[in-house]
Amino acid sequence: MFGKVARAARQLALAKEFFEALAGKLDSKVSVRLWDGTVVPLGREPAEGIELSISGPGVIGSLLRRPTAENLLCHYARGHIDFQGTDLVSFIQTIRVKGSRRRSRSIAKSLLLRMALGFGLARNVDATTSCRFDGDDTGLHRQQSDNKDFIQFHYDLSNEFYKLFLDREMVYTCGYFRDWNESLEQAQLNKLEMICRKLQLQPGDRLLDIGSGWGALICYAAERYGVEAHGVTLSASQVELTQQKIVQRGLQDRVTVALCDYNDVPGTFDKIASIGMAEHVGIDNLPSYMHKVRSILAPGGLFLNHAITRPAKATQRAFRKNSPERRLLTKYIFPGGELDHQGHVIDCMEAAGFEVHDVEGWRDHYGVTCKHWAARLESKRDEAIALVGEEKYRMWLLYLAGVCMALTDGTARIFQTVVSNRVKNGHSGMPPTREHLYASSPGQRRAA
Repeated sequence: MFGKVARAARQLALAKEFFEALAGKLDSKVSVRLWDGTVVPLGREPAEGIELSISGPGVIGSLLRRPTAENLLCHYARGHIDFQGTDLVSFIQTIRVKGSRRRSRSIAKSLLLRMALGFGLARNVDATTSCRFDGDDTGLHRQQSDNKDFIQFHYDLSNEFYKLFLDREMVYTCGYFRDWNESLEQAQLNKLEMICRKLQLQPGDRLLDIGSGWGALICYAAERYGVEAHGVTLSASQVELTQQKIVQRGLQDRVTVALCDYNDVPGTFDKIASIGMAEHVGIDNLPSYMHKVRSILAPGGLFLNHAITRPAKATQRAFRKNSPERRLLTKYIFPGGELDHQGHVIDCMEAAGFEVHDVEGWRDHYGVTCKHWAARLESKRDEAIALVGEEKYRMWLLYLAGVCMALTDGTARIFQTVVSNRVKNGHSGMPPTREHLYASSPGQRRAA
């Protein structure tokens, strides 16, 4: 009994000594709250109440034995590590200190050795989680047509869960802010309008939305621009809600949706949109994807590709290296997801026979969008846990906050690219300027 008490006291003293030493290297505004309530500032001027909490010595022991990003993530998902005092995006911004990783490596080896000895026998804390995708999450060893389970893992959590943080139209892609203080609802309407304008939709156009989500674009385009719109998705939950929208808005004669892979889409369309879909296709499949899109686009028709990307690197080998962050993303959130760089996207478009007309970066817009999403989900914590459980709620909150930070930092980017199915020499048929995108306030145009 006395041995256990003494060991617990030594572990607390060691943890305090370690974090005090770390504070000297980091000078962060965050404090650490240990399992007995002791608070150790990680810098000279800590922000009041902003704390990283550790539930017990077993957590430190586990991280010392397996110091990986995945182990840290799983401890957070299980609630063994938590944060207090602010929202998650703000917490991440606060805890990050430039050069902290390099400086933290200079902590005395003798202290690290005593930490290893002091916590090496600490009672193990179970950090396993059931949130991961069961199977090969990379998608590198399967056919593109077999990816239905990837899509359903991410999108079929439940429509109710997505309603907690999305806008009223359930748009799960980057909004477009005319000023940074606009509401998320308005930004998503702006985005739908901008897509319609970039595609130069006209009454009677046949519009295809590949990866149509919960039907926001196809319903908007039919109502505002008088098009005949068809959407395809591999998510049964999305099809169900989209069909309800179509009936509620009386659009059965102009809007359809199907549970269908893009490779199986028949017919020909005047305009095609791919909004947040290419990320699911995979880099190796992108050339065939672009050829498929062109094969079902009418001569002279327009195609808009809206996709998250990563910056290119010096070599393709370096770019394709599977980072720890991507491994976690595919394992727990987005199985099969893969981000290309914009240069290769355009290469594939031109190789397929498209002519590129317009490329616009929306990185800032998506960073703000994800900040809205994270804040909304965090404000609905209890409802989210009731729907998907606490572990998945925590994973998703961290995912949304992490994407926000990646976009803010520029390690992730997003582009809208407009191309045409060029079939002959001569004038492209495109307007002489971009005035058609801004001629009147977004959302004001109505179908004739």
